[in-house]
Amino acid sequence: MTERDVFLPVGAQPTLDALVEQAITAEELGYDRAWFPESWGRDAVTAITTAAERTDEIGLGTSIVNVYSRSPALLGQTAATLQEATDGRFRLGVGPSGPIVIENWHGMEFGNPLRRTRETIDIVKQVLDGEPVQYDGEYFDLDGFKLRCGAPDPAPPVDAAALGPKMVELVGRFADGWHAVNYTKDGIAERLEDLERGAELGDRDIDDLRVTLSVSCCALEDEQRANDLVAQHIAFYIGGMGTYYRDNLVRQGYDDLANEIYDAWQEDEREHAIDLVKSELREQMGAAGTPEQARTQVEQYEAIDAVDAVYISFPRGATTDEIHETMTALAP
Repeated sequence: MTERDVFLPVGAQPTLDALVEQAITAEELGYDRAWFPESWGRDAVTAITTAAERTDEIGLGTSIVNVYSRSPALLGQTAATLQEATDGRFRLGVGPSGPIVIENWHGMEFGNPLRRTRETIDIVKQVLDGEPVQYDGEYFDLDGFKLRCGAPDPAPPVDAAALGPKMVELVGRFADGWHAVNYTKDGIAERLEDLERGAELGDRDIDDLRVTLSVSCCALEDEQRANDLVAQHIAFYIGGMGTYYRDNLVRQGYDDLANEIYDAWQEDEREHAIDLVKSELREQMGAAGTPEQARTQVEQYEAIDAVDAVYISFPRGATTDEIHETMTALAP
């Protein structure tokens, strides 16, 4: 049975307490896991630690922490500590993010994200094994690092976010799960083939990999408001978050549309970009409308072969009340 998770908007909440209250609510509503992103608001580690103290059963995880702003050894230490703090409920989600975030915000060279993600996953898993880390890579050369505390048992799984075919293949070879973000209902199929090919190259069983699909959702009695919010959110990611989400949509067969949305957003024709999403893309991406309509759409994503979990994420323009209304309407 496909799990239903929730993606909490860390930076959008007025206080840390308000954010953690959402995790508590998600647990009460029966969600399987709460994912905490990390971008330019609150850090995910503190948020998860606080949520761990105030919840009992819901799984907790990062989606995602980038592989540049912390060293792989520190990410391994962090994962081990959070597994302890959550009593075994933690999953680490990592990813390269993009050049705007890494270079403009963190002041680091983006370089080869594929190789850096591979090396980070390798090293984190060695750290979590509890043995001395020996690693000779392109980015990292480690000798002798070892957890002084006991290694977590079981070790938390290490997932990775990926958009392009080579990165998804890498996830299949080396990670424990794939976070799929900004995919259409039809477009994810080709990337699932890449994941399976990676699993074969790594001599791994594809059934052992957890595929988590992100779906931007808004379920309100005000059907138009819900659709407007999700369309605006999709347009923002395609048009305003660098070029990688645009390129990801191009790979899914929406070449002209992806570029038209991107160009409109960049030229400050935001309403045109949103209208394009509404008229030509919204039925393939996101879940929005009345509670009944949104629930039906979420179930369509859950029915996709090989998807193990769908996480309910919320449009960036949604208010705290609208987030709560959507979370409640779409609860498992």
